[in-house]
Amino acid sequence: MTEPTTQEAAAADVETYRILLIEDDPGDALLVEELLTDTGLAHDLRWKQTLADALADLAEDTPDCVLLDLNLPDASGIPAVGAVQKACPNAAVIVLTGLAEPHAGIRAVASGAQDYLVKGQVQAELLNRVVRYAVHRKQAERAGAELRENLIQARENARLERGLLPTPLLRTPEVGVASRYLPGRERALLGGDFLDVVQTPDGLVHAVIGDVSGHGPDEAALGVCLRITWRALVLGGHRDIELLDLLEQVLVAERPRGDMFATCTTLTLDPASGGGSLHLAGHHEPLLVTDGTAREVAAEHGMALGILPGQRAWESSDLLLPPASALLLYTDGLIEGHSGPGSERLGTTGLVELIADAPEPEANRLLDHLVTTAQALNAGRHADDLAILHLTRP
Repeated sequence: MTEPTTQEAAAADVETYRILLIEDDPGDALLVEELLTDTGLAHDLRWKQTLADALADLAEDTPDCVLLDLNLPDASGIPAVGAVQKACPNAAVIVLTGLAEPHAGIRAVASGAQDYLVKGQVQAELLNRVVRYAVHRKQAERAGAELRENLIQARENARLERGLLPTPLLRTPEVGVASRYLPGRERALLGGDFLDVVQTPDGLVHAVIGDVSGHGPDEAALGVCLRITWRALVLGGHRDIELLDLLEQVLVAERPRGDMFATCTTLTLDPASGGGSLHLAGHHEPLLVTDGTAREVAAEHGMALGILPGQRAWESSDLLLPPASALLLYTDGLIEGHSGPGSERLGTTGLVELIADAPEPEANRLLDHLVTTAQALNAGRHADDLAILHLTRP
């Protein structure tokens, strides 16, 4: 395969290369300028005779390529390469060495320069190829570095988000817990939805599920804050309306925008009797699932957290979880998606039908069935965070 001619390379090369020449010898600078003209490369050449002048120029405009003489009045050798790289890390650096410096170019490349040229041995074809390859190689290096940084950041974010996801704090086998959590944001592990389950020393099991309004990292951070706050308050002995009031105070203090609010359901359950209490703060009722059928639990509705802070507009409702039954708590991401090709939404009625059609009643298989079927019906048309909490009495 033959090397393309200068004219062929010029015809194929449509971009203009911005080149800064740092050369103290006017004769060498003129020779470089003539060689660049002979290459056929579309270019914009600037010339500086000292490193100081070049660094001042680099502070104002970033070139694609720097042609750097290694023997300048105010700098020489590898330190000059480092100074240019520090001032303009995105530019390709090609060093110019003399015939008496056979190893200087190699040392410069080892220190980060893209290539080197020996004065007196440069022809137009060689200069054409070196400039193009150096610029493209620098672009590839920069893209690779950005990709590595993004991967590292993504892994760190994933580890952080996994650490913020809850682990149920249970000591009793009398209550089974299964959950599903899917953020609506692409490539995220956390969303604005939150859930948790803890058991206090008195044996009671406490659960929460909630949904912060909106989508994004601010909502995800607030959701994590509310979940951790809820757990700390429950373990500290706070209950019922007092618990919701304190949770609302934290929401108001931590929300980055005044229009943010959160809905949630909290419940307390006695594993031995199956009796308990339920509070709804702008959230929908849980479902009671028995023998493959589901119905909404009757409960008093209250105001979402953060709508009118300080109103304490919540009522307690009694509930009973019989043996061999389950409570299904969920956020609206499960039911607000489309239920088919039309505009209708799944809704609570559709969710009840999905439960009735589930091939397996076992908790994890049931939840997988609900999530995959709801997502298939929605077909990606509605994106929202999704959380499900499934509590059973064996």
